[in-house]
Amino acid sequence: MTEAILLVGGKGTRLRPLTVHTPKPMVPAAGVPFLTHQLARARAAGVDHIVLATSYLAEVFEPYFGDGSALGLHLEYVTEEEPLGTGGAIRNVASRLHSAPDDPVLIFNGDILTGLDIKALVRTHETTGADVSLHLTKVTDPRAYGLVPTDDTGRVTAFLEKPQTPEEIVTDQINAGAYVFRRSVIDTIPAGRPVSVERETFPDLLAAGAHLQGMVDSTYWLDLGTPAAFVRGSADLVLGRAPSPAVPGRCGDRLILPTARVAPDAKLTGGTVVGEGAFVAEGARVFGSTILPGAVIEPGAIITDSLIGTRARVGERSVLTGTVIGDGAVIGADNELREGVRVWCDARIPSGAVRFSPDL
Repeated sequence: MTEAILLVGGKGTRLRPLTVHTPKPMVPAAGVPFLTHQLARARAAGVDHIVLATSYLAEVFEPYFGDGSALGLHLEYVTEEEPLGTGGAIRNVASRLHSAPDDPVLIFNGDILTGLDIKALVRTHETTGADVSLHLTKVTDPRAYGLVPTDDTGRVTAFLEKPQTPEEIVTDQINAGAYVFRRSVIDTIPAGRPVSVERETFPDLLAAGAHLQGMVDSTYWLDLGTPAAFVRGSADLVLGRAPSPAVPGRCGDRLILPTARVAPDAKLTGGTVVGEGAFVAEGARVFGSTILPGAVIEPGAIITDSLIGTRARVGERSVLTGTVIGDGAVIGADNELREGVRVWCDARIPSGAVRFSPDL
């Protein structure tokens, strides 16, 4: 296997305001755009040609990654004029592939952080003679996912939409968002219209008697679709819980990019990242959080499980827990923001304006 398709066209609506100016795969995780980790892992598995299926803010990708040579890859970019869904995006880039009809093509979603053994998935595909092979993972609560039951040999028997009752939960296996397609199967996807592989392509192939093989790999898997998940994924990369050859430094409690400045008595733990040009002042405490480039954390601020956007500022003694601060936003001193709060880009919260406790 030498080719892959990477689906990076989504709008990342659930991640706003992080994705107002930046497509989801380009939001930094562990110091580099998340997409970098996926590209590096594919390269380590032997892939050398990747076609990026872009749509939302498509103009951002190529200026950053170029032809891919810096990563040892050959990258191409195809932009959808109108969103085509997962299956439509795959079909839309098919002309850029060089594989023979029976060759395997790796396909993966641009918002999944995983420790998947890519080579093992390809081996499974080849040894079983499958038309499509799917990475499956087991989850404790499968109600939010589509279920993929398999028989004793791992062959997929059905695709079940999100279960609504306990009786519908027939397996804890879910579609984990990485596939190997036989090259010729890609050409059977309808062209020029939106298609969902999950709701249309896979069920139709199964109904037509195609061989769809599942491989369960639960080493590490995280859907980065929400701010809380994205922050956790970045921290897990820094801590070494999620594997990636693209982390720009040693794994540990914190990752400080070269031009960042951190006061000697500031405390950074839990996989915290401080981006280029950012500043963390004296007495600040930051746990499991991402501080994007150019952001400023003022003296005594306490930040936990949060993401602070590019050039944003958090005022003195403010306490943030499970929050997202958009690019350029300013949080005045002595504020208290709790789980789920999202402050939009360039917004300004005056000193002492928001709090949950009578005293900070």
